[in-house]
Amino acid sequence: MAKKFKCNVCGQTFEAESMPDKCPICTAPASEIVEEAAPAAAGEAKPKKKGLDTNSNVYTIIYAAVMVVIVAFLLAFVSDALKPTQDANVLRDTKNQILTSLNIEGLTGEAVDAKYAEVITDTMECNEKEFYVANVDGAVKYVLPVKGRGLWGGLWGYIAVDENKTTVFGTYFSHESETAGLGARINERWFQQQFNGKPIFDEAGNVALTVVKQGAATQPTEVDGVTGATLTSKGVGAMVTEGLAAYQEFLGVAEQAEEMDCCKAKKAHCGEGGCGMHEGCPGEGGCGMHEGCPKAEGGCGMHEGCPKAEGECGMHEGCPKGEGHCQKAEGECCKNKSNN
Repeated sequence: MAKKFKCNVCGQTFEAESMPDKCPICTAPASEIVEEAAPAAAGEAKPKKKGLDTNSNVYTIIYAAVMVVIVAFLLAFVSDALKPTQDANVLRDTKNQILTSLNIEGLTGEAVDAKYAEVITDTMECNEKEFYVANVDGAVKYVLPVKGRGLWGGLWGYIAVDENKTTVFGTYFSHESETAGLGARINERWFQQQFNGKPIFDEAGNVALTVVKQGAATQPTEVDGVTGATLTSKGVGAMVTEGLAAYQEFLGVAEQAEEMDCCKAKKAHCGEGGCGMHEGCPGEGGCGMHEGCPKAEGGCGMHEGCPKAEGECGMHEGCPKGEGHCQKAEGECCKNKSNN
């Protein structure tokens, strides 16, 4: 029976009765010729291969498991090695965002760290929320972090307020995954700079600063939103309003409202239409209507029995100083003051 042989030189297979002295095709010597195994007969088991069977399922699973372990180890090593650099970059980016809210822009690298160290002078807390104290060209500013939610993900920002705590000095906003060209535009400076100089409170002393639909801003505390990004704009508005309200204890919303109410209620007695006891009041020198007013010394002289009333003052009907002297007051201011 003829046997099959294969030449290792030319790679050709041929048949012969026994091992030939040379390859009949390329004449390579017998040392380069190997006999091929005869095919197994029907029903006869194939001889097992020596070593690991690379075509088996076991080999595939073991190989995949080993590769996963090796890759996971390498990734963990690289991540751990780069973590200090990553943390430093995140911290620097945060510093840059805070500086941007203070209208300090265009810095990179170590210049950010240096300017931050120069401008940020302290940190404070209000209701377990940390915020920053800054000095910009000799003026004190407070930078308040705020967080909210947009259409697709989280929003965050920083609102810098003036030392009087009633006016916005600057802002910075950013997002996780808002739509490019629409909601994502909240991190553009044209949108953020609309807040500059805006009052935080309405006349009643409530936090009222917010964002409204593009072109719909009519109040001093309203800012136009981004066209085509209604839900993101609403998210920013809610974040600003609710975020500032969270610092109410620090901003003194209630105190501001009390002063404004006093000024409005007593403006008939306050010279130029106000009491002069808070920023923006048209009054000069105080009105004597509340504790701490520089004019509050012993009463107001506006009705009978007032310790300052030498004669009468023209504040009620029949006053010898003439009708219309000061528009009938009914003595409320001194009565209130005497209770203090």
